[in-house]
Amino acid sequence: MLALISLMACGGRENTADTLILPEFKDIKLEYPETYQDDQGAAVFFGKTVPGPYHWLEAEGSQSSLRWLQSQRSLADNYFKYIPYREPIRNRLAALWNYERQAAPTKSGAFYYFLKNDGLQNQDALYRASSFNGPAEAVLDPNTASRDGRLAQFSFAKDGSLLAYEMADPNSNWSSIHVKSLDGGGKLLPDTLRWVKSSSISWYRDGFFYSRYPAPEEGQPAAGPHLFHQVYYHKAGTPQADDELVFADRQDPWRRARVKCTEDERFLVLTTYDTSAGNGLFFRDLQTDELAFTPIADTFAHEFILVGNDDTNLYVLTDYQAPNKRLLKISTLQPAPRYWQEVIPQSKDLLLEAHLFGGKILAHYLHRASSQAKVFSLQGQEERVIPLPEIGTLQGFKGQQGSSELFYEFTSLVRPVTLYRYDLNTGEQAAYWQPVMEFDSDAYEIKQGFYQSYDQVEIPIFIVHRRGLQLDGARPSLLCGYGAYQQPLQAVFDPTGYLLFPIILENGGVCAIANVRGGGEFGPSWHAAGRQHRKQNSFDDFQAAAEYLIANKYTSPRKLAIHGTGPGGLLVGACLTQRPDLFAVALPAAGLFDMLHYQRMGGADWAAEYGRSDQESDFRYLLAYSPQHNLSPTNYPATLILADVPGSGVARAHSYKFTAALQANQRGNAPVLLRPAPASGAANTASRRIDEGADMLSFMFFNLKEGFKIISKQE
Repeated sequence: MLALISLMACGGRENTADTLILPEFKDIKLEYPETYQDDQGAAVFFGKTVPGPYHWLEAEGSQSSLRWLQSQRSLADNYFKYIPYREPIRNRLAALWNYERQAAPTKSGAFYYFLKNDGLQNQDALYRASSFNGPAEAVLDPNTASRDGRLAQFSFAKDGSLLAYEMADPNSNWSSIHVKSLDGGGKLLPDTLRWVKSSSISWYRDGFFYSRYPAPEEGQPAAGPHLFHQVYYHKAGTPQADDELVFADRQDPWRRARVKCTEDERFLVLTTYDTSAGNGLFFRDLQTDELAFTPIADTFAHEFILVGNDDTNLYVLTDYQAPNKRLLKISTLQPAPRYWQEVIPQSKDLLLEAHLFGGKILAHYLHRASSQAKVFSLQGQEERVIPLPEIGTLQGFKGQQGSSELFYEFTSLVRPVTLYRYDLNTGEQAAYWQPVMEFDSDAYEIKQGFYQSYDQVEIPIFIVHRRGLQLDGARPSLLCGYGAYQQPLQAVFDPTGYLLFPIILENGGVCAIANVRGGGEFGPSWHAAGRQHRKQNSFDDFQAAAEYLIANKYTSPRKLAIHGTGPGGLLVGACLTQRPDLFAVALPAAGLFDMLHYQRMGGADWAAEYGRSDQESDFRYLLAYSPQHNLSPTNYPATLILADVPGSGVARAHSYKFTAALQANQRGNAPVLLRPAPASGAANTASRRIDEGADMLSFMFFNLKEGFKIISKQE
């Protein structure tokens, strides 16, 4: 049956006097596509039969799945035609996206190199300038038709004469590495290194180290499985067949490896890892003829990250005997643990990263879920704290061990990335580049609050709204969350990836980020409290965040929308099934919805985070919250499900099956719509992001019964 749609309201009306588009808010009657329910999809877990009526949608390329998908696409397309401000919202989003963005520069040779995007380019291009704020010229632009793929990383030879860069193939999981001369006309060398994946690029003399897999044998699929990851040394200007094998683990075919050469080219440091949280760390002295690597840590029980070196000492950031991490100095002459020296001890704040710049240590902490940077001496004495303009996030630290010049990026929930230059010796700093965009950052304020979850644990929340906004309990609001993999959800200008916040704020709304358990805001203990058999804590924290916003009169259940991507999509899916009364709109993107079968849908590596349904205790816990298996006939919030977010790694079938089940169980008038990947297969382009953002915002405003204010210029 084809999807049908009819409008039970008058056409939208536009109030041109105050540039407010205000539709007639009446229900749009939907007739959902007929979805076959397959009795053969049931599975038995430890004596319990679990139905799987939509299992057939996992075969994404089948004719039946494609027909169903097209009917869902048509349903959504027709629905959005009846929202009168969908196109004005898209126009406003396009205007917001269209501003120049730059990244902090890297010094190589006589030039400063940095990434820049003119506004609506699909990818950042690499530029260089003779001074950090001088006129720049393009060096590498992946947006040109002659280049295929995404610029994944780049690295410079020590003298600045050569550039090696990795291009990721958009049609496969493979990458290739190319080499370009930076002298004269910028000639592209014939080097093309294939079968690259999970690699670094680290220069040494006239070549670089990188990681790759063996080429698939004739007749084997290039898609995998990928076994025996190896490290090679490639001399620039030579064929890949001549590359020198540096490291290969012949015992464990699943183990991966990457290397980094210290800035003085004295040591080659090897990191080995698999799906565990930790890694192994080894080194080799490149001034000797010794080819074997000496171990610092040869198990994956803890994390060890090379920061840099001072002569024969390596500085290593680790969570060994320090869950919130500490910085160690390890002598390459005596690398055994009993000789390790603690330089910066563990503190109550999570030490996110550390760098050796200008004879100092730059330490970046997560303090109360927001950034704090401190400068230490090489002996570990704290010298100063870098002041920040407001609650926000630091990122992109760039510098060299022989220079006191430091660059970094600062961003907040209302401020796009601004570039700062900092002197490590004097503490002087200045913002030298700020973007110009159609958004008045100073008109809004950021608050950080703390609320109690259901088990009385205190949870942080960031809230942003217009200065002086009257809190009347009726503001359109968007609450976002993540809560997984020890990844903190930080206060950055575009936390959703779609620039949803500025549009909502301009329309008198409130935006919030709940730092729920399962993330990395307070280190491993915070993560452990929201993973596996404690995953319900993440959902409880998010629901308590909604109640906090309602109790403090920011919003109400009829004016509250929720959004999350990947694990955040799981968060949204679980909360809308558990508390459908608490939210008016749900916007899950690339959600993980079927927690009993995620392993067979490309998620086998995620068992450490969620558990496995083939383990009885895990099965009982997963079944209790799996969004796919906890739907029942009731009134659910208006839900727009984005099935595909490039880079999320979540199979689209999760969204397909959840859409089918939610549509079947929806008893209210609120719509349940699916937004699949574009039919053309378009990649993660700016245009696609703008389209999807316009869908989410127009769906949200319409179902919150809010008008949309057209803004043609900065107020």
